[in-house]
Amino acid sequence: MRNRTVTTFILLGLTDDPQLQVLVFIFLFFTYMLSGTGNLTIIMLIFLDSHLKTAMDFFLQYFSFLEISFTSACIPRYLDNVGTGDKLITYSACVSQVLFTDLFGVTEFFLLAAMSYDRCVAICKPLPYVTIMNSTVRRRLVFGCWLAALFIIIPPLSLGLNLEFCDSNTIDHFICDASPLLKISCSNTWFMEQTVIICAVLTLIMTLMCVILSYIYIIKTILGFPSAQQKTKAFSTCSSHIIVVSITYGSCIFIYIKPSAKESVAINKGVTVLTASIAPLLNPFIHTLRNKQVKQAFNDSIKRIVIFSKK
Repeated sequence: MRNRTVTTFILLGLTDDPQLQVLVFIFLFFTYMLSGTGNLTIIMLIFLDSHLKTAMDFFLQYFSFLEISFTSACIPRYLDNVGTGDKLITYSACVSQVLFTDLFGVTEFFLLAAMSYDRCVAICKPLPYVTIMNSTVRRRLVFGCWLAALFIIIPPLSLGLNLEFCDSNTIDHFICDASPLLKISCSNTWFMEQTVIICAVLTLIMTLMCVILSYIYIIKTILGFPSAQQKTKAFSTCSSHIIVVSITYGSCIFIYIKPSAKESVAINKGVTVLTASIAPLLNPFIHTLRNKQVKQAFNDSIKRIVIFSKK
């Protein structure tokens, strides 16, 4: 983002109404604290509990880390802007926010694809599952997710560094994001817009195809099970992953698949709030309530804390 005279940007935020700003601040503060606590609890449970050492637990730990990271890249700065009344953000801070939100967000998609492959192996090949999804394979899959995300975001980010901002420095959003930045740029943004869309669609197609193919094999295998109890148990192991996939992909479609960044970004504000606050908050509850091992580990931890506090 090459600038001629602009060294800082003004983030308009979500609303100008002072009373509504207080409500938004309280809402985002509590959802941020709850989501951070919940996801950090999952990370600690998997790290400390000896029963939570499967590949799915390994991926869930990294997914919780990504949820904390993505939310932390978006929400705290906006809370500071509302709390202090200072809506300014420096050029370098804006670039950093775009980089980290995109990196964490895109990595989540590839990690969800890796998690769907893990579920496929667990259900379709239960006997050699532990051998196939060994610790080396898990680490390589996670590393591949980060690497793929970097390859996806580097082209549009490189183009974005060459954008010029002449007069306007007002960003119609509560975070620095590609769409509102393109909207205020005085450069020709057509090629940049197409690059963003292509990279977003490419991410969706690659990861969604992996998810769809994995679940085709899963459903085909489950339908071949002789008893209804086996089928129900197999489907229940995938339910939490399916819910998270639906929320994540649904949000992305609203944010990125649009004709032009010059159009209004009002709907993106609402969807970004849901993605950055509600979705990370739901993640711990979805996996805790739908995963018996995680639920048991959580209950055991609570019991140990109660016993220790009574001593």
